[in-house]
Amino acid sequence: MNREIFLCAINNILSGTCKEDCKFCTQSVRYHANIKRYNYKSIDTIVKEAERAKANGALGYCLVTAGKGLDDKKVDFVSRTAKAIKKEVKGLNLIACNGTASLEQLKFLKESGIDSYNHNLETSKEYYKEICTTHSWEERYQTCLNVKEVGLQLCSGGVWGMGESLKDRESLLKAIVSLNPDSVPLNFYIPNPALPIKSRNISKDEALEIIKEARESLGEDKLLMVAGGRELLFSGFEKEMFSAGANSIVIGDYLTTKGEEPIKDKIILEKLNLKVATSCNG
Repeated sequence: MNREIFLCAINNILSGTCKEDCKFCTQSVRYHANIKRYNYKSIDTIVKEAERAKANGALGYCLVTAGKGLDDKKVDFVSRTAKAIKKEVKGLNLIACNGTASLEQLKFLKESGIDSYNHNLETSKEYYKEICTTHSWEERYQTCLNVKEVGLQLCSGGVWGMGESLKDRESLLKAIVSLNPDSVPLNFYIPNPALPIKSRNISKDEALEIIKEARESLGEDKLLMVAGGRELLFSGFEKEMFSAGANSIVIGDYLTTKGEEPIKDKIILEKLNLKVATSCNG
């Protein structure tokens, strides 16, 4: 393995206020999961957290808001936050993850300094109605097309292990590949007692196979990120994960669950003789 590993950090800047019924998500108010719920963080706090992420080696920094999509208030807040981060923190690829979005909203975010937009397809078109009934898979796919049309980099992946079939997994990967995204986050379901999906139906070996298939389908020039669920499936098996084709990970905490301490991830990468990427264009 001689690839550089791209590190990304995420910031939940608006937490736990979503009214959708996605069965895998603790941010939905419908399931009363025991998480921190709050309105917009202060921009000063977000900038400080971005500085800390950059110091820990992150090149990607993702601003996440709970909720189905962008409205006037959200798009304004993300815009002002992006401008503040770009002014104070150099060298970050700034990612917005704010749900469904129109061409006009995405153009505005791009003009404000956002580099990439993350919108996951989550699962196959066929299985989607089993995990969400309050909006459609087609809306998600259209937002991804909108992202590409305005010239933002597209980050789109999904969640595996939510009860889907092997056929669903194949369908999801085909749909992701059809979008030709710049980066693909692979999330593995994290069970929570409050959520309707009670268990994860995927093993480490199956997850490794998904990474391999994704790498083969996407080619070598894409970022393939192992994100949510990495610590649960791959702790102690990081070499296998990277050998399968992953070249990016999320460091620090996730949206509502704890992640690994960045220093521990750095130690693991050093032991595997893997370098941390130092340029978004590397």
